[in-house]
Amino acid sequence: MTKSRQRRTILWSVLIFFALILADSGFHKKLAAGTDDTYKELRMFTDVLDIVEKNYVDSVDSKELIRGAIKGMISTLDPHSSYLLPDAYKELQIDTHGEFGGLGIVITKVEGIITVISPIEGTPAFRAGIEAGDKIIKVDGENTMDMALEEAVKKMRGPKGSKVIITIIREGLEKPRDFTIIRDIIPLKSVRFFSLKDGYGYIRITNFRDKTTEDLGKALKKLESRKVPLQGLILDLRHNPGGLLDQAVKVADLFLEKGSIVSIKGRFKAHNKVYMAHPDKVKRTYPIIVLINGGSASAAEIVAGALQDHGRALISGTQSFGKGSVQAIEPMRDGSGLKLTIARYYTPSGSSIQARGITPDIEIKARELPKEKEENHIKEKDLKHHIRNDKAIKPSKSKGSNKDKTAAEKLLARDNQVRQALQILTSWDIFSKMSYQQ
Repeated sequence: MTKSRQRRTILWSVLIFFALILADSGFHKKLAAGTDDTYKELRMFTDVLDIVEKNYVDSVDSKELIRGAIKGMISTLDPHSSYLLPDAYKELQIDTHGEFGGLGIVITKVEGIITVISPIEGTPAFRAGIEAGDKIIKVDGENTMDMALEEAVKKMRGPKGSKVIITIIREGLEKPRDFTIIRDIIPLKSVRFFSLKDGYGYIRITNFRDKTTEDLGKALKKLESRKVPLQGLILDLRHNPGGLLDQAVKVADLFLEKGSIVSIKGRFKAHNKVYMAHPDKVKRTYPIIVLINGGSASAAEIVAGALQDHGRALISGTQSFGKGSVQAIEPMRDGSGLKLTIARYYTPSGSSIQARGITPDIEIKARELPKEKEENHIKEKDLKHHIRNDKAIKPSKSKGSNKDKTAAEKLLARDNQVRQALQILTSWDIFSKMSYQQ
């Protein structure tokens, strides 16, 4: 057997093995190379590979060429499908199950440009001022235009304390801007909470990881067991880029008693599924406001859409990102991975949010709040020898109230969306208690 024929035989074995892996894993019911046209294209591929190996100016690595061809093939599908080399596949597993040193942003490719879906709150990128929609054109001076998504992720990650410079273009900026960011350990904890005032809770979910539902359950238990009963809740999903689908379903299930949460529909029956809500031991009847914005994507949109369609929550803020597709990740024999879009998901009403997003019931745009001027009006309490109120209601001293008060004051002072959401909740409670005389 000649060397050329031997190479072709090996390559055909690789291609057929790769196709069989896809068929066996459920991505295809029938081998895609079962038509004459497909075989012709595969022959063309082997011809090109053979010519490159024989005639290219430098010696080439066949393995790298084949991997590059696979990456190129998958890149023609959609921004969320990709072929992950072994290192990139490990990075993806770390994203949901382990901690890593990095910037704290979730990125995708939009028209070939690395684009920020959302910065994760409390991370170096968030503190530096990186925003959803920012387009990253350089990392440490290297152009990202032809850079694979996983390569960009790898370049932005690194040891805690190390520095990286990313160059972004942003709508409203006249020219590209450099951000020098010091990497840090990106925290695993995705839930934080406190009371905004007695009876009104605030829960922020930054992303959906493997313990998000567990942490949310603990937060709800603490808020619901305080001295003043919970009369309203703000669930903040802004700048939440998504994460694990099963966690989004379980989070929504904590607030729903029945009906569908999300349905998934693909080309094949095996990819179709409807996730249903189940009655919970704890009956949560208090009103909920969910905050979303352009950085709320994927799993965050599943939760918002489910609660909105069931009338369980009022959605406030601005239009969400609009990622309504489902990816399956298939491990390959050599340690690489194939991330492939296999279905779209739909809210309980049957709406697809793909490229459209969740529309808030009440739109509240984010803005900087000016510092309030101190009122100069003289009040009764300012008058000398004023009569004291011996029936004044004393503020409750629930556990953790001082810490909550500080966090609440800071949030309400700078965040008009939370501030207005709280006003809506308190008004809701006031009107529901009113009785009208006929």
